[in-house]
Amino acid sequence: MKELLDLGKSILVAIIAAFLIITFVFETVSVDGHSMDPTLNNKDRLIVEKVSYYFRAPKPGDIVVIKYPANPKEKFIKRVVAVGGDKVKIENGKLYVNDVAKNEPYILEPMVTGDFNEVTVPNNTVFVLGDNRNNSRDSRFSDVGFVNYKLVVGRAAFRIYPFSRFGTLKSAHK
Repeated sequence: MKELLDLGKSILVAIIAAFLIITFVFETVSVDGHSMDPTLNNKDRLIVEKVSYYFRAPKPGDIVVIKYPANPKEKFIKRVVAVGGDKVKIENGKLYVNDVAKNEPYILEPMVTGDFNEVTVPNNTVFVLGDNRNNSRDSRFSDVGFVNYKLVVGRAAFRIYPFSRFGTLKSAHK
């Protein structure tokens, strides 16, 4: 009987530890779709770390997992391109942040989806875009818009599958 009680306690401690790690430290996610091609591909498995954003805000270039503002049960993976106070616009398929054209070697192809009038990103929010700009539901759309920090789950830090692309994910910081 004592052995069963000890086993039950061990299982309970393991469940609590797993819950705390998944809630506060990291989780795994699967990429669903092609909005982050070529950086991330459909069905890639990633480790998302949550700790760094307890100590600092997301930065431009970070690849983040966000809760979709229109349905927080859904998660999106996008790249932060601007943060609170930044001015963002898209003109002739080119991204400008604070009136500076951004060099974005990580995008799939030039944008053909039209211009985006200049906006100023509110404090405590980020402006996110997919790396496949012509096939991405992101901050250009009103149902996503500016993403509040509270909806940022964490930073995509590591690809665990496919094994041929196993490794850390590099942010593209300024």
